Amino acid sequence: MSSNSPIPVVVNGAAGKMGREVIKAVAEAPDMTLLGAIDRNPEYFGQDAGELAGIEPLEVPITNDLESMLAFAAQQKEIGVMVDFTHPKTVYDNVRSAIAYGVKPVVGTTGLSPEKLQDLTEFADKASTGCLIIPNFSIGMVLLQQAAVQASQYFDHVEIIELHHNQKADAPSGTAIQTAQLLAELGKTFNPPQVEESEKLAGARGSTADEGIRIHSIRLPGLIAHQEVIFGAAGQVYTLRHDTSDRACYMPGVLLAIRKVLQLKSLVYGLEKIL
Repeated sequence: MSSNSPIPVVVNGAAGKMGREVIKAVAEAPDMTLLGAIDRNPEYFGQDAGELAGIEPLEVPITNDLESMLAFAAQQKEIGVMVDFTHPKTVYDNVRSAIAYGVKPVVGTTGLSPEKLQDLTEFADKASTGCLIIPNFSIGMVLLQQAAVQASQYFDHVEIIELHHNQKADAPSGTAIQTAQLLAELGKTFNPPQVEESEKLAGARGSTADEGIRIHSIRLPGLIAHQEVIFGAAGQVYTLRHDTSDRACYMPGVLLAIRKVLQLKSLVYGLEKIL
């Protein structure tokens, strides 16, 4: 790609809270240009993406035709990138479509099953098309996960609590699942039982991920995105916590991913893989 040519970016889920932040970030990035803005909510059809995001008009209208926009992106001189912040029910088809058109996906939507993630991995490999699926674009969350991996070498008991706004569709969060996966990869089993437990209400002890790691999900208005990893041992508790107070904290990671995905020819999962 020519260093003087901006990266064409299509934002899918443009009218959502994250989509609007991405539009602002892309508009301010000197090496990117907003090519298209897609959203399924008819309330926003035809509105200028820039004005919807709270900045100056960008002369890019909100549409609901992803296929046509991907085809348009594929015709550009430079390789295009689709940033997807949509819904767990649609993200799989969105990513397959982008790869089929040769548009490189950067995906922040969570909720993909392991089977669908594997299918997308194989599809991207066959197409030699880069794809980034990132459960959390925050640098602080990556640091929390790294600290949790270090701590897990010294603690045998750990539980994860993730807290999000009540409009989040999937639970547990992709970030919590990824955190549990990172701990499970160490090859040890956590939370050896001390008593025979019984739940008086189903799910009271949360869900159980690999290697006995429990995850608890909270959904409330007023929250954005928060996570605690709590380790326990005799006489001590070690708590790691990350709080998001503004979605702007994700934008450096999103912009980095847009730039990095152009260098990839396969699917990569996790922000830590591109730092």
